[in-house]
Amino acid sequence: MHDRAAQASSFGAAAAVYERGRPGYPGAALDWLLAGGSREPQRVLDLGAGTGKLTRLLLARGLEVTAVEPADGMREELAAAVPGARVLAGSAEAIPVGDGAADALLAAQAWHWVDPVTAVPEAARVLRPGGTLGLIWNVRDEREDWVAALGRLLAPSGAEATSGVGVGGIEEHPELFGPVERFSVPWTNVMTGDQVVDLVASRSYVILLPDAEREALFAEVRKLLATHPALAGRERIEMPYVTDCFRAVRLP
Repeated sequence: MHDRAAQASSFGAAAAVYERGRPGYPGAALDWLLAGGSREPQRVLDLGAGTGKLTRLLLARGLEVTAVEPADGMREELAAAVPGARVLAGSAEAIPVGDGAADALLAAQAWHWVDPVTAVPEAARVLRPGGTLGLIWNVRDEREDWVAALGRLLAPSGAEATSGVGVGGIEEHPELFGPVERFSVPWTNVMTGDQVVDLVASRSYVILLPDAEREALFAEVRKLLATHPALAGRERIEMPYVTDCFRAVRLP
């Protein structure tokens, strides 16, 4: 098992694969996350922005977006894919903006990598009073048989949950944030078989596998796509997700 630091820093080397394979986020999730504050947000900080999966959705809503990402490779992919965003190097523990600079701070598929002891007060610093801290995770819905089979290939001993990890750190600061609210959105992402393989390839622990083990895993994934009764012969694959959302408002 690779350590968390190695996994967290692995994504930059696989930025193009991440961009091809990872899904976006449903509009209903963004509607809910952005509606939690005392007024409609205009200045939004996308923390751990990766290749800009969330960033582009925020820009499409006419928001002023600052994307903060620690990995060089991810920032390069982000800047190329989403030229309208302000892109900065930084982390949840050291956000490179001034006090009260954001109306909302969102972290998509990222908060489980942070140190909440440092990140929660730092998020409070950059949010204006009444601003929203919003966290979001896409979780594959393994109630679908073939998705469960894919999950077993990825983690034969069972996957470590990431959704909601670190949320308790917000609840430990009632002087900074109001109560944490929760919301979930089921949805479907339409993909090709190659994109499913890229999705697998973008996982941190897969990136760090020895080449032979990684290629063997890809072969098993392709076999599943070619032979499972729900998938065989399909050019388009419907991947079911449940998107888990958490939000808390910065107190005055």
